[in-house]
Amino acid sequence: MLFIYGRGAFVCSRKGRNILLGKHIKAWSLILMIMMLTLGSCCIAQANNVATQTVTFFIADINELSNLAPVILTINTATAGAMPDPATDSSTTYSITAKGKKKKITARIDTAMPPELTLMVNLEAPTLGTSLGDVILSTTAQDVVIDIRNAKNESLGITYTLSPVGSTPPAPTAGARTVTFTLMDQ
Repeated sequence: MLFIYGRGAFVCSRKGRNILLGKHIKAWSLILMIMMLTLGSCCIAQANNVATQTVTFFIADINELSNLAPVILTINTATAGAMPDPATDSSTTYSITAKGKKKKITARIDTAMPPELTLMVNLEAPTLGTSLGDVILSTTAQDVVIDIRNAKNESLGITYTLSPVGSTPPAPTAGARTVTFTLMDQ
């Protein structure tokens, strides 16, 4: 049994003996508090040995075309009585990386061609894509490759063809056109 007396002394009764604990209560309280803190901190330390963290990631839509080398087309042959032979060049290539939505490649030139000449381009399609074959270039963007999906291809062929049009051979001339290719969502 445990009793509290007016002066704060504790008495424990055991088999008829009363033991005065008042003098030792501070020591017992301190020991009890140390034991509780020690046990409590062990439990707390064990409870805090696991942590979680959220990692958010995002893969952006990727549209990459490589830079292209210059091309020179020269019309310098003809069969007697016929129009001059077209000039063709297949020496350049392009590389592509595309992820995300279905893509297409368009092409346009910066300045219109003289009326007696056409400039065509033909891009080889990536593994998952469709080439539209020879496309006549103008200052308006034209689709040249469509249905591109998840492409990562290098050294795909580009073929340019310069052809005379009409019934009269073109006059000797020279010029340059900048061809702009654009990889975009379809």
